[in-house]
Amino acid sequence: MIRVQREDFDPAAALAELTRGNHRIGGVASFIGLVRDVAEGAPLRAMTLEHYPGMTEKKLAEIEAEARRRWPLEASLVIHRYGRLEPGDRIVLVATASPHRAAAFESCAFLVDWLKTKAPFWKHEETEAGGRWVEARVGDDAAAARWTQE
Repeated sequence: MIRVQREDFDPAAALAELTRGNHRIGGVASFIGLVRDVAEGAPLRAMTLEHYPGMTEKKLAEIEAEARRRWPLEASLVIHRYGRLEPGDRIVLVATASPHRAAAFESCAFLVDWLKTKAPFWKHEETEAGGRWVEARVGDDAAAARWTQE
């Protein structure tokens, strides 16, 4: 399940909906990404996430389908926000549910790594020194590269 939305989300309600009625699920792994209060060593006022509707959902669905191809998942969920967010606000919820914990852990990590590097979101950070667009980070690419299949 993919949701791209401006409004905040309730993680407990989303996870309950993800697993409701499915007793084949033996483990759920989840990740919640939050806006930090610092960017490049400077206090962060806000971060604005932009995206192209339609294109973003399509790419997220492709990433989710790849996770389902690689692991035996009963359910998966990606909720990603856009718009202006302030420190402490939730940005993303990624959750995977599987009969066994290893698949849930691995697939959740995969989704987080690939969302960070392949999802079409653009981040603009506001600090006291002004605003700047966030560039791709080498560490994020390295994390995603561990999932490359040859």
